[in-house]
Amino acid sequence: MAKSSATTVAGYLAELPAERRASIAKVRGIIRKRLPKGYRESMNRGIISYAVPLTAYPNTYNGQPLCYVALAAQKNHLALYLMPVYMNPNLQKQLKAGFKRAGKRLDMGKSCVRFRSSEELPLGVIGDIVASTPMAKFIAIAESAKHR
Repeated sequence: MAKSSATTVAGYLAELPAERRASIAKVRGIIRKRLPKGYRESMNRGIISYAVPLTAYPNTYNGQPLCYVALAAQKNHLALYLMPVYMNPNLQKQLKAGFKRAGKRLDMGKSCVRFRSSEELPLGVIGDIVASTPMAKFIAIAESAKHR
């Protein structure tokens, strides 16, 4: 899929073929259910983003809301971006162990988990990762990274 120009999540989902829409919707449901208080869902850079609002943390390096989790339909796969995993070796281990326990194959970059269907993900583990970092703690981690 080419980069979406949708301005709303509903518009983004409407652009997707039914099978991809169903997988994205299922993962989105887990994210929304487990997302700590304060993060906001929006479209950012053509993907569904769950971020710290600029009203809570305006001092970002690029002037955009600080991304916590994102979800996208890419050309050859679906992608779940888990920024807390990128910044936390313990969460990386938890994610890898969760995939292994579930007998599922983890296809991951630094923060991007690639999948073709929601059935390839251990959704409970994904929910635990999403729920792992309250917004104030995520902001503190971002601030400490700036001062390194």
